[in-house]
Amino acid sequence: MGYKVALVGATGNVGREMLNILDERKFPADEVVALASRRSMGVEVSYGDRTLKCKALENYDFGDVDICLMSAGGAVSKEWSPKIAAAGAVVIDNSSTWRMDPDVPLIVPEVNADAVSGFTKKGIIANPNCSTAQLVVALKPLHDKATIKRVVVSTYQSVSGAGKDAMDELFSQTKSVYTNSDIVNKKFPKRIAFNVIPEIDVFMEDGYTKEEWKMMMETKKILDPKIKLTATCVRVPVFVGHSEAVNIEFENPISVDEARDILRNAPGCLLIDKREPGGYVTPYEAAGEDATYISRIREDATVENGLVLWCVNRKLIKAKQKAA
Repeated sequence: MGYKVALVGATGNVGREMLNILDERKFPADEVVALASRRSMGVEVSYGDRTLKCKALENYDFGDVDICLMSAGGAVSKEWSPKIAAAGAVVIDNSSTWRMDPDVPLIVPEVNADAVSGFTKKGIIANPNCSTAQLVVALKPLHDKATIKRVVVSTYQSVSGAGKDAMDELFSQTKSVYTNSDIVNKKFPKRIAFNVIPEIDVFMEDGYTKEEWKMMMETKKILDPKIKLTATCVRVPVFVGHSEAVNIEFENPISVDEARDILRNAPGCLLIDKREPGGYVTPYEAAGEDATYISRIREDATVENGLVLWCVNRKLIKAKQKAA
């Protein structure tokens, strides 16, 4: 007997991808219900070779739902996740709302799947920020081997992380550059076409952005509270796929060859690391794939036990993997 699955936010980019992955992975669902706000009621979304008509979240009875995937933003999750969990469903939330709640497990399946048992406290399971998810997949096997002390990470994040409107803005601005038309900024504080923006989410009092704070705090919760991490998060004019340059300092020695062997066999990792032109992965090659790609592993000679690596993940795929 399969599960009854409800998906809140079915009309969004990630919601549609979640439906795709449920079908692709042949998730044992007897019934899948697409939910959205009242204004999207009746909108059709694809689930494999079937078409689902969205129902209104506000009027839906969750009494017989087994699993609810939440992908409708933080405000909706804050209001509805406890209600849905109280009705008996296990809520898997894709927003930032519950990530740092001590009674809600923050899960990346390849890293800390055992922690999912903590969902019984509130009936909610949280997913980390997409940049954190791909980072900890790369860090976990190395941490198990040599114990990580400190991480310095710079991200190169695609516009898909900011949603469909952001992707449309990159497209329209790029077109405007070539047609010599006026460039309009709506989604981003500065133009994104042929530019990079070192600002993702709001600024905090200490000068970090909230996106950078998320990476610091979530890595500690998922992997090890003793790890020190500092991040600089940058939006780049790429449609899909986040990249990260990662400097890692370890307590114990670990060689480049050891790291390659470990990551080659680690869950969720795919090593492509040739010291030759093009012997690494970019977001373009990662599009459509599930793995966190790792390249350019080398020694960091500025610390006693240090490595540097490059990792890439297709953001939308990782988001839906976490939900499924």
